[in-house]
Amino acid sequence: MTGGRFYALDALRGLAIALMILVNTPGSWQHVYSPLLHAPWHGFTFADIVFPAFLFVVGAAMFYSLRHTSLTGATLSRIAKRAALLFVIGLLLNWFPFTTSWAELRIFGVLQRIALCYAVAAILVLLVKARYLPWLGVAILLVYWALLLGFGAAEPYSLDSNAVVKLDRYLLGSAHLYQGFGQAFDPEGLLSSLPAVVSVLAGYYVAGQLALRSAPAGALWLVNAAALLLTLAWTASVYWPVNKALWSGSYVLLSVGILLLILAMLVWLCDVKQQRPLLQPLIVYGSNPLFIYMLAWLCAVSAALIPLGGTNLYQYSFALLAQLLAPKAASLLFAVLHVVLFWWVSLLLYRRNIIIKL
Repeated sequence: MTGGRFYALDALRGLAIALMILVNTPGSWQHVYSPLLHAPWHGFTFADIVFPAFLFVVGAAMFYSLRHTSLTGATLSRIAKRAALLFVIGLLLNWFPFTTSWAELRIFGVLQRIALCYAVAAILVLLVKARYLPWLGVAILLVYWALLLGFGAAEPYSLDSNAVVKLDRYLLGSAHLYQGFGQAFDPEGLLSSLPAVVSVLAGYYVAGQLALRSAPAGALWLVNAAALLLTLAWTASVYWPVNKALWSGSYVLLSVGILLLILAMLVWLCDVKQQRPLLQPLIVYGSNPLFIYMLAWLCAVSAALIPLGGTNLYQYSFALLAQLLAPKAASLLFAVLHVVLFWWVSLLLYRRNIIIKL
């Protein structure tokens, strides 16, 4: 496998989109098993691995698309166009069904963060030799930490006074930020996108390291690297709490460490034991990840707009399942059915060799 492509990376991409749909599409947000909810502030849950996984696989894919590319005007133009497209699509998803006024439209979001992190990471990997990327990642996290401490008042990690929300409110105003924390604070804010770039760089670096190794050696390298990162995450968390909303440095180390362990298992199954058929459903799911994410989002929002049975199609469907199961189990089954539905859509595209690039 030395110099080749690890199919496990494709499987990880499929796993990331499947988990994103699972976490984002419960039957009811009032009835969700706690591991499928993000940590309310400090802490870490199963759901908190999903977005870092998506950014990590963006970086891994970037390795194969940019490893033979140099930094030219044409390359910068291509990177900028793709980032702008993703950002605009994310903005339109926030606006859909286009009933929100511009004065209250949320500017940031998942695709917007992917766009920003992709653009910055792509330029960095073209400027910096691969062997220096881990040190660059450390430097970025330390700079971010210094900014939080320097501009976060007496409690730099609090919801009310952190530097992330201060910058976003200054640049955009509170009305343009996510309101789900009970006040204006965007978990995909501008400043916290800086450490999220490290999640993309990690994917790029890991893909490059695997390309240098055989499958067994690659799996072993992943386990050793994961052990180092998890140790560093535990140490860092004493001083810098694990926090997804702030994308803290300890959170980056922890999430990447966990992803490396998952990837090691996938490499062992797919590339060492050659049990590719077992992971083929995930490879299928990862063939059009951004398009499937957008489609799942649009379908969920559209279902909530269609009146049915005195409520809407989304809630009515959940209510049917809730007649058969306990509310949380019904909510989970609702999400699982969405995962299956969009896997089927992915399969149709995969069989027709349709790749929708964004």
